[in-house]
Amino acid sequence: MPRLNKTGLLAVLVAASSAFLLFQLYYYRQSSNGGNTSRQKDNQWEALRRVMAVARKLALPIFLADPTALSLIGQTGGSAGLGRGCSFLCTGRPVTAFAAIADHWKYDRQAVATVASQKGLEVEQVRGRDPRLLEEGAELSAAQIPLHFLFRSTHGHIVQVVLLYQRSGGYLWHAPLRLAPSADRRLAPPNALPYGRHAGAYRRPDLVLTMLDGLDVQVPRNSSHFLTLRSEADFIECRHKEARAFYQLYPEDGSVEAAEFRRAARSVLSVAARTLDSLNVPFWISSGTCLGWYRQCGFISYSRDVDVGVSIRHYRPDLATAFASAGLPLKHSFGRVEDSLELSFQSPGGGVKLDVFFFYQEESEGVSVVWNGGTQAKSGRKFKYVFPSFKLCWAELAGVRVRVPCTTLDYVRANYGHEAWSSPETAWDWKTSPANVMENGVWPRGDWGQVIQSY
Repeated sequence: MPRLNKTGLLAVLVAASSAFLLFQLYYYRQSSNGGNTSRQKDNQWEALRRVMAVARKLALPIFLADPTALSLIGQTGGSAGLGRGCSFLCTGRPVTAFAAIADHWKYDRQAVATVASQKGLEVEQVRGRDPRLLEEGAELSAAQIPLHFLFRSTHGHIVQVVLLYQRSGGYLWHAPLRLAPSADRRLAPPNALPYGRHAGAYRRPDLVLTMLDGLDVQVPRNSSHFLTLRSEADFIECRHKEARAFYQLYPEDGSVEAAEFRRAARSVLSVAARTLDSLNVPFWISSGTCLGWYRQCGFISYSRDVDVGVSIRHYRPDLATAFASAGLPLKHSFGRVEDSLELSFQSPGGGVKLDVFFFYQEESEGVSVVWNGGTQAKSGRKFKYVFPSFKLCWAELAGVRVRVPCTTLDYVRANYGHEAWSSPETAWDWKTSPANVMENGVWPRGDWGQVIQSY
């Protein structure tokens, strides 16, 4: 039998020992991580249990609004929530979010702090002025209302409760979260809070009581729909302070005719919003109506119409029928679906016209832009109004929930000029006055019967 090489044997033993040690180290780390994860879930579950106990004690009607947890519920229907362990509520994230519809809840600041302390929780109560009073011009006397609660357990888990209030447009609203300089910044880790970067607007969710991970929790009946609403919820408050300054320089028209126009315009806008919402057609206020909202938080009484925009992607052939059924019959139709479509509807009595402009997207010098068209009936001349691309945010005008371009100032400046938008201009010609108007050809006379129609 050949003799073994002692050096080779030693190398084999060293390699085997090293491999064994590495395996032990890997196993230890895996076991340790598993234990850490288990403890983290236990701590998170305990924090949620305590916050829910606080809510019960205060009669605060909270419901689950956490995006990660609701997404899991939407994927599984919540069926695993009846089993052992924390499957839905313990998401591994540092913050869990709840919401509460707080219109009729009796708020007591000291009671919130006391009950939270009794449950072993820190709490930051974020308050602010009630925007419903700001709408009425009571800026100095607007009451402070609770906007967000941030609870923190001894193990560091944070539970956010965002408070929702019903606005005059019939929707629920929450405020952005702005911490006071003296607030504990540990309660608001950067980019971790699901709610508060912007204000939000929601339809009232249908809630159902269920058991999740051993806790009785109210959740939106359709969690996927709620998450869709959340993704589109950004809300822009009207600029009340700037509007009051505008009216100091340019007093509001107090004539009977102007008051009647504002009343009729609100009615037309309300009907338009209900009709388009019923058809699932997103719209935004445009042209003079958008300018009025941004500049003066109201309608421009000398404009004599209501303007809304709709992406051509959302055009429906039954729009005219739906508006007619709602009491706004079609008055004019200009253009065609492929080019410069505009529909005008007449309110009862012929006082206020609703103009629906359809917007098209295109590339201009490598930049994405949108545009709507205009047609002069007597000549067939076409016009084009170009705007920078934009996303939509919710807003409120005259008690009606509407959308506006999120970058509203850019939109207004494109249409009315960099500075000219800030002062009234009664001598307005839609063919020459807009800052973004351009000639766009002439409709062939043989097409006039299809592209220029009056009813």
